[in-house]
Amino acid sequence: MAVSGEYAAYVIEQLALVARITSRRMFGGVGLYADGLFFGLISDDTLYLKVDDCNRPEFERRRCNPFIPFPDKPEASMSYFDVPADVLEDAEELTRWARGSLAVALRAASKKTKPRAKKKNAKSKAK
Repeated sequence: MAVSGEYAAYVIEQLALVARITSRRMFGGVGLYADGLFFGLISDDTLYLKVDDCNRPEFERRRCNPFIPFPDKPEASMSYFDVPADVLEDAEELTRWARGSLAVALRAASKKTKPRAKKKNAKSKAK
């Protein structure tokens, strides 16, 4: 999961059109954040972006691979796919892909913050 400083700096530079990108070292890789949203990661000098049903088809069309944190457990993939080299090298195209991943992160965050309906307990039903 090693990440070279040069590769991380290059990725962040390529993402400059997206937003103010911050990075944080984590488990040998680097997490990428925009406005506090975790939308991408770098592992083994490979950029991965967050996916869901809205943007996954584009990654699959390009035959991108899912991020697998444990090589001995390939079934434990995460909702991140690698970015094709030609997309990484084109800052404008990478911006489009990254904004899609930011939208995924925003949707995921909003699901976590939605208030849940309270279940009535047995005592309140008895009244």
